Amino acid sequence: MALTPPAKEHPYTHLIETLKDDTIKFFNPQKLNDPRYDKLPLSIRVLLEAAIRNCDGFHTKEADVENILDWQQQQDKTEVPFSPARVLLQDFTGIPAMVDLAAMRDAVAKHGVDPGLVNPKCPTDLIVDHSLQIDYNKCAIPNAPNPGGGDGPNRSQGPPRRASQCGGQRGSCSKATCSDPPASPGRPAAVQQIENTPPLCPFHLQPVSDTETALKNQELELGRNKERLQFFKWCSKAFKNVNVVPPDVGAVHQVNLEYLSRVIQVTDGFVYPDSVVGTDSHTTMINGLGILGWGVGGIESEAVMLGQPVCLTLPRVVGCKLVGSINPLTTSIDIVLGITKHLRQAGIAGKFVEFFGAGVSQLSAPDRTTIANMSPEYNATVSFFPIDQVTLKHFKKTNFTEEKLELLESYTRAVKLFQSYEELTEEPQYSEVIELNLSSIVPHVSGPKRPQDRVAVSSMKEDFQSCLDEKVGFKGFHISKEKQDTRIPFLHCGQEYQLAHGSLVIAAVTSCTNNCNPSVMLTAGLLAKKAVEAGLVVKPYIRTSLAPGSGMVTHYLNTSGVLPYFSQLGFEVIGYGCATCVGNTAPLPDAVVDAIKQGDLVACGVLSGNRQFEGRLCNCVRANYLASPPLVVAYALAGTVGIDFEKEPLGVTSEGKEVYLRDVWPSREEVKQTEEDTVISSIFKDLRGRMEKGNSLWNNIECPDSGVFPWDHKSTYIRPPSFFSKLSKEVPPPQSIENAHVLLFLGNKVTTDHISPAGSIARTSAAAKYLLSKRLTPREFNSYGARRGNDAVMTRGTFASIKLQNRFIGKPGPKTLHIPSGQTLDVFEAADRYQRDGVPLIILAGKDYGSGNSRDWVAKGPYLLGICAVIAESFEKLHKKQLVGMGIMPLQFLPGESADSLGLSGKERFTVAMAQPGGPSPGQRLAVQTDQGKSFSVTALLDTEMDVTLFRHGGQLRYVARTLL
Repeated sequence: MALTPPAKEHPYTHLIETLKDDTIKFFNPQKLNDPRYDKLPLSIRVLLEAAIRNCDGFHTKEADVENILDWQQQQDKTEVPFSPARVLLQDFTGIPAMVDLAAMRDAVAKHGVDPGLVNPKCPTDLIVDHSLQIDYNKCAIPNAPNPGGGDGPNRSQGPPRRASQCGGQRGSCSKATCSDPPASPGRPAAVQQIENTPPLCPFHLQPVSDTETALKNQELELGRNKERLQFFKWCSKAFKNVNVVPPDVGAVHQVNLEYLSRVIQVTDGFVYPDSVVGTDSHTTMINGLGILGWGVGGIESEAVMLGQPVCLTLPRVVGCKLVGSINPLTTSIDIVLGITKHLRQAGIAGKFVEFFGAGVSQLSAPDRTTIANMSPEYNATVSFFPIDQVTLKHFKKTNFTEEKLELLESYTRAVKLFQSYEELTEEPQYSEVIELNLSSIVPHVSGPKRPQDRVAVSSMKEDFQSCLDEKVGFKGFHISKEKQDTRIPFLHCGQEYQLAHGSLVIAAVTSCTNNCNPSVMLTAGLLAKKAVEAGLVVKPYIRTSLAPGSGMVTHYLNTSGVLPYFSQLGFEVIGYGCATCVGNTAPLPDAVVDAIKQGDLVACGVLSGNRQFEGRLCNCVRANYLASPPLVVAYALAGTVGIDFEKEPLGVTSEGKEVYLRDVWPSREEVKQTEEDTVISSIFKDLRGRMEKGNSLWNNIECPDSGVFPWDHKSTYIRPPSFFSKLSKEVPPPQSIENAHVLLFLGNKVTTDHISPAGSIARTSAAAKYLLSKRLTPREFNSYGARRGNDAVMTRGTFASIKLQNRFIGKPGPKTLHIPSGQTLDVFEAADRYQRDGVPLIILAGKDYGSGNSRDWVAKGPYLLGICAVIAESFEKLHKKQLVGMGIMPLQFLPGESADSLGLSGKERFTVAMAQPGGPSPGQRLAVQTDQGKSFSVTALLDTEMDVTLFRHGGQLRYVARTLL
């Protein structure tokens, strides 16, 4: 059997065109001269381009190109391959893949082949971001560093505490050092100057040295994960096509958005769309930048790395048409949540969503990526925003040169992947269209007692009035009509004020829940600036505060120039942590409290946190509303929630001029421009610097300079797996499965949770016994996730679920029957005995075998247990592919048949005839014979010739290794 497809001319060379003075080539699907292309959704055009470019007659065939082009008829029916431009891994899921490649180098080296030939075929970015844990906080208070998990070590063994001497620099601060315990809640003096360094002491707002916080955490991360980090460092040097992003650069989705996203790729003189599959749940964020991508499991990502395409059924594509204009008071959060709610109600599970219509141009790049990130919330596979002028404008602020921007625009226009809302062009034909008028998304607040009770801002005055009228309950206060106009005068700082029902006494921009999208904080800051410039003030008795959630927020508020205006209105930075929404509000002035009690007033608090139950902010404040940060500022300026912003002024200046909210509310264009100039450019500049510089700890990690990895055989984290044992140069002839025993007799709905290790390692498990034999204590076991690079642990964890229902046992647990001896053993121990006796193994199962989320070891583990085949009534589609990818045959009972209907006890020995020339073919029926004289047929669930090839070779890994021998 040929290992690689025969070399022949690319079938689509006639589609090649050039750009940039003939220096850049590309495949132009428009040259197919097929009218169906212009009707395709743009996300499907990306799939088509990839199929054309990668058409090799083996992984991708001309028939696949035709099927994608015929999407209108083939959607939801036909499976097609997709070869993404790159793979994105985070370190937990990345380590098994890289360990497999390192082991493959060992295998080919034993055959005299240069191990340097083993590299990922698909460019792979691996971000080390999942191993940091917070042992030290901003005030350098150690949280019991514990490298092994379980009970913490004696504190005296940890690094010594050092106090950061930032006390005494503010007259109102009583702290001498940052290591002092927090004082009772209070309001610090106004901050005149905020440092631009993100790690700040929450008491003193002064930078805390790296040695006290980030550096200490980095040092412990290095110690705790030294083996893994050394291995990753070796990978970064040894492998081509692998880019390792070191620790402390950023989270995987952040780095993907802000540094790795290319939009277009240029390889070997050809330009083509960027696309990605990733093992991080936030991978879909990238669709907001016009890059097609979604999340996959570890096995699928490893297959793509090795050159195999992702197989997917041509999806239905729901066109989400955005029309209308955004309400001036509507924030980005309102828009994101409004669109998410609309799509959740539309029932689009498993489909692509593609946004189009004139309204799309009103959404900024951060808006789009946030919406795309919400795909799991409404069960879409992707939420795709085609490239347009907004995308180009965004990348001008990032790491794109003018030359690349020109190439990006010219290429995407040439292949019709650029969306222009100004030019009248034919809209793609979607499976269905959902229209959403952006003007229908209006700003809301929540309250006055529960966060789920939403109130449109335009109806706030009337709603509060109805709350006064209603009986006491979830919303009502039952204030009699004659008392609803009560006004109580009081003195504050020598001046007289009045309180009434609805008067505001607390206004807090608090915590971190509104900081995921910087635009809302900038909107609040620009509103404060405009209000100050217009001569408006906040009444001094209102308890105002600003708790940004992180030093980075303070940084961009300061850089954009709005922080002093916050301060002038009384919104001063009070620290970094949960504040008003958990009740950490300083006492109200006595005169205010007395006035509230005297008039039995329903006084109000407005905050931008996430909790506001009655009395939580302050026991004398009965009505509390959640609002966006700019609306908190607006209500503070108005001094009451009983206001119609459209008809009533926020306030009156000292000259007697009425100022309405519309006069000081910043436009979306103004907010977007500020965001691009101060936030996005700053973030990209910072990230680029960290990428180029790295950090001293990572830079100083020593790793071997060798083509093969020098395994430490004492390691309990990283070991060379045995996938390549007895690897022959020639493909072995097809063999039948003869006299196999059943390792497990399972029922319906066996999930990947049952099959694949996850979570903590039970102290009585087979994996625990192995770790104990290596002289580890239970607190050092860590989790299966942390030990994914150790095949000995992961194999012992396979089928180790306490919820496994094995019919041999009759009760849940990770046990099975060793049939020859009649003993009940751990699944691993039984499998080990069978393997030592040279007995092949199979699994009997019911319906939906392998359902659930994908996991790295969901097929690797069974392979190493010695399982040759799984006979089930039905399989989850993805898991069926995973089994084939590891050389395990998925066999399906014929329709209407099952283990029960055939009278199988599971204690028989099974022979499956597969020794015919060429091996089983796709969909072939195979004969099964038992030693009890029963016979039946099953279907070999091999769908394609590629499946046949992988199975013949014993799986994807052995197939790739043989291509090099």
